Amino acid sequence: MIELPDENGTLTPYQPNRETTRFTADSTPFRNRSVLAAAPVLGDPLAPNEPFGPPLGPPPPQSLDWQGTLAVRRELWAHGFTVAEGLDTAHRGAGLDWPTAAELIRRTGAAAAESGGRVAAAVWTDQLDPFTPHSREAVVAAYEEQLDVVNGAGAQPIIQASGPLARAVQSPEEYAEVYAGLLASCAQPAIVHWLLPEWAPDHAGYWGHQDPEAATQAFLDVLADNADKVDGVKIAPLSPEAETALRRRLPAGIRFYTGDYDTYTDLIAGDEQGFSDALSPVFTPIAPLAAEALRTLDTGDTDTFRKQLGQAHELSRHLFQGPGRSTLFFKTGLVFLSWLAGHTDHFRMVWAEHGARSVPHLATAYRLADELGLFPDPELAAERITAFLRLSGIPQKGGSR
Repeated sequence: MIELPDENGTLTPYQPNRETTRFTADSTPFRNRSVLAAAPVLGDPLAPNEPFGPPLGPPPPQSLDWQGTLAVRRELWAHGFTVAEGLDTAHRGAGLDWPTAAELIRRTGAAAAESGGRVAAAVWTDQLDPFTPHSREAVVAAYEEQLDVVNGAGAQPIIQASGPLARAVQSPEEYAEVYAGLLASCAQPAIVHWLLPEWAPDHAGYWGHQDPEAATQAFLDVLADNADKVDGVKIAPLSPEAETALRRRLPAGIRFYTGDYDTYTDLIAGDEQGFSDALSPVFTPIAPLAAEALRTLDTGDTDTFRKQLGQAHELSRHLFQGPGRSTLFFKTGLVFLSWLAGHTDHFRMVWAEHGARSVPHLATAYRLADELGLFPDPELAAERITAFLRLSGIPQKGGSR
């Protein structure tokens, strides 16, 4: 028995799952949906990965545990997922600078080539000082520098919206010219990622319009003009209803990649007028279960797919709980569960974010994952959660066995 704490501070005895995982790894791609899993990174425990650095000084460079970081990606490839690299899940813009992100993209691309996996990677402008105005030419050059790295790594580009671009250009025509040039330089059809002002205030006026509907139409016009170079789009935040409505307005052949962590099962299942594909970190901690459900969907059995993937909703909502529809600290639970599953040897994180979630939160994440049978070695997971609880000052009556 393990004494697990809950959010009220109560300790409750829990009997760990003793059965080995019922999931079988299958690295073949899913047939009916394109599903990209955004993966977190692991900090080097021997490096000064601190959140703030010296007093009044800049944050120190963050160093990665490359072996552990790539192990998480190999686990996703083993279950058929495409790895979405260099996004905020990998601490992009929150501790991971562009040189380190570039190395991450290169190494992930090389590992994908070795294992037969697929990878998509973010193209952004984060090498630019966000507090200094930049010309349109400088912003485009920053995009192109990153696009060269992504193309060179054999990855599908994910072109992210840029705050510096929003300050450098004004008209819909200028946006259209910039995106047409970037898309023409993509070695593979790209995913166009648009973070709305609700989450990124510096994106106000993106696509040349302050009015949301006018901006959306300008965005759709860019997609239509470059349809052969666009695989899909991801737009956030959107309600399920707004996502479904916008998905139906996309030019033919362009996917809508949902990032929803709450009702993603319904959006992926779709309706008589279509469905969403997916690009989200939500699949990383539930990869074996989600892969099984997606292969059921490949057979056309939507009802069973809903039941299978629906089992993971409680865990997903728990990991992503926080203000609004997202939280900065979902990555902590992802890295913690990877450690419990034996994919990594520790759970140290960039910017010391391993301490960003409470002990009860992580204990509940363990219980929910264990109940789903997500741990390849449940005995190891039980030993590790017991050790973690003891080190956190929560006494245990006995061992994990």
